[in-house]
Amino acid sequence: MSRLLINIIRFILFILVQVFVLNKIPPLHQFIIPYLYFLFILWLPFTINRFLLLLAGFLLGLTLDYFTQTPGLHAACCTLIAYLRPFLLNLLLPQDAREQSYAEPSIRSMGWAPYSLYIVLLTAIHHIYLVLIEWLQFGDVWYFLGKITGTTAISLLLIFVTEMLFFRKARFRTNAM
Repeated sequence: MSRLLINIIRFILFILVQVFVLNKIPPLHQFIIPYLYFLFILWLPFTINRFLLLLAGFLLGLTLDYFTQTPGLHAACCTLIAYLRPFLLNLLLPQDAREQSYAEPSIRSMGWAPYSLYIVLLTAIHHIYLVLIEWLQFGDVWYFLGKITGTTAISLLLIFVTEMLFFRKARFRTNAM
């Protein structure tokens, strides 16, 4: 199956799971709202064009905004992490490792520590920006920090469970073309 078709199927599945499963779960203790949809951006290939990465992030967020009736909220957050993703990958992986290793970020291609840092940082940035835009007031700082912490923790749990349940076949870059 081509990489484009696989990514289109992932896009559709992440949106469907977020809209019809995770968004139907009532918020736990007003802090925890599970988000998994942005994992699509984190799983895109290393070699994706930056413009296409930004466009994919914006379209993913805009699609979720359409279903949740939050104009621009998720589009802004997804575009932000799509923008920051290449810079973070440049910090975590040497250039030759990305060019000669696997086609996309995964535990196998990056190793546990860099991949975990990659996931945790982009998840935290996504949630901080999402809660900040959603909240847009500075009243109770503890509520703000609690919501970020709770939402990030449950999302990280979902991401690592997804990684373990849906093992992605590691493709070397030379085989992925």
